[in-house]
Amino acid sequence: MSPRSASVNEELRRRSRERLLNATVELVSERGYDRTTLGDIADRAGAARGLVSYYFPSKRQLLQAAVHRLMHLTLEAALERQPHTDDGPERMARAIDAILGLAVDRPVLMRQHMAGILQAEGFVQCQEQQRLAELLRDTVERHGSADADREYPLLRALLMGAVVAVLLPGAPMPPQVLRAELFQRFGLDWKLGDPPDGPPPGGSRSELLEQGPGQPLQPRLRAK
Repeated sequence: MSPRSASVNEELRRRSRERLLNATVELVSERGYDRTTLGDIADRAGAARGLVSYYFPSKRQLLQAAVHRLMHLTLEAALERQPHTDDGPERMARAIDAILGLAVDRPVLMRQHMAGILQAEGFVQCQEQQRLAELLRDTVERHGSADADREYPLLRALLMGAVVAVLLPGAPMPPQVLRAELFQRFGLDWKLGDPPDGPPPGGSRSELLEQGPGQPLQPRLRAK
């Protein structure tokens, strides 16, 4: 029996790594971070326990990679869904809705992810995070930014802040309010992306747009 080629070995490693990332997302969503062990993750992935440490130096870094992969896959699916579009505002709206949607749909997972970023290990660079960054930077460029290197970190910070606000224990903010603020910041029509039912908080769609990008979300006063 001839030895496996380098390309076959690389594909097997990629699949093993993805199984570990998928298992992490599933288990942390089900049990939370503290109640999920590396052994549990390896068992769910059908992998040897030593393989986890081979790919990831710590459980916290494994979680970051797993969530960043989920985020970039969710974002990619939103940006490329049918009908496909290269329209900058529509793609920006889809990106905002995709990330806010994860905070709503995966609260346990996203809360643990954000808590980990704020701890000692901080923000860990990995291939999953780099792919997410590429998608967000491309979104900024297609939206018409003349300085994507400056605007991309700002978009990332705004999205992270919105996720934290949705998940803040004891004082969460409604996703619709945060969506309205982000759409206001980027000059987006409320009906773009995947809008919730009803008009935006604070006024009608036309009132929201007439305030102009970058202005605080306030309903326009009607003349009596």
